[in-house]
Amino acid sequence: MIHLKNEREIQGLRASADLVGRTLGAVATAVRPGVSTIELDRIAESFIRDHGAKPAFKGYKVGREVFPATLCTSVNDEVVHGIPGETILKDGDIVSVDCGVLLDGFYGDSAYTFAVGSISDETQNLLATTYDSLMLAVGQATTGKRLGDIGAAVQELCEERGYGVVKDLVGHGIGRSLHEDPQVPNYGRAGSGRKLKTGLVICIEPMINFRSPHVRTDGDGWTVKTSDSLPSAHYEHMVAVRPGEAEVLTTFRYIEESLDVLPYKQFADAAHG
Repeated sequence: MIHLKNEREIQGLRASADLVGRTLGAVATAVRPGVSTIELDRIAESFIRDHGAKPAFKGYKVGREVFPATLCTSVNDEVVHGIPGETILKDGDIVSVDCGVLLDGFYGDSAYTFAVGSISDETQNLLATTYDSLMLAVGQATTGKRLGDIGAAVQELCEERGYGVVKDLVGHGIGRSLHEDPQVPNYGRAGSGRKLKTGLVICIEPMINFRSPHVRTDGDGWTVKTSDSLPSAHYEHMVAVRPGEAEVLTTFRYIEESLDVLPYKQFADAAHG
């Protein structure tokens, strides 16, 4: 069942979305060669709890599986749902950091793929295309458009540039539950699918592979990897459907402010234009 949000509910979601953005900004200050993914997780959990919220992912259940961490940290060929641990980030890596919070009964959810040190031109282009596809998709999230318009925006750009669009994983609605209807695929045909109505709040999250669109799940039951072991990128915004122009509830501003003090800012700038 799809629940359209009123303005009070969107205000609550906006606050949660802002906290997610600030949490990712705090994490950004620590993303560098030599740092472990579990350290990023500790930073995020402390930041979230210090601001009166709870980590949305920690303890999240799918069947019998329980996610054990605050962040999903997915390195290189890990697409999504990577479990933070003793993995040490190295120069040239990329890491998708997906974060969720629960604040005053409302969920926030956003993801950003970070460059670690100096990344290759090929990897920069993958990040740039994934980011661009997210922004194109956000532009389609307006009243009267259809879910297929969002998916088509991602698919057409990414496949035109030779990348693989993951079809086994999708975006989602969000509100008082972390995952609500509808599913939001990153592929589709323009003009098809459910019509978007004012008050719908969704997470748009392109997951784009360097080559093959196919993925597999690791033995931990969570980590999704590319089938060909090549890199994958992932960005996510929470978006409220509005007439004329979508309202992006999450922001990457705090991340970008943090990147100003990091040695790899030039690579992030190159990737994101």
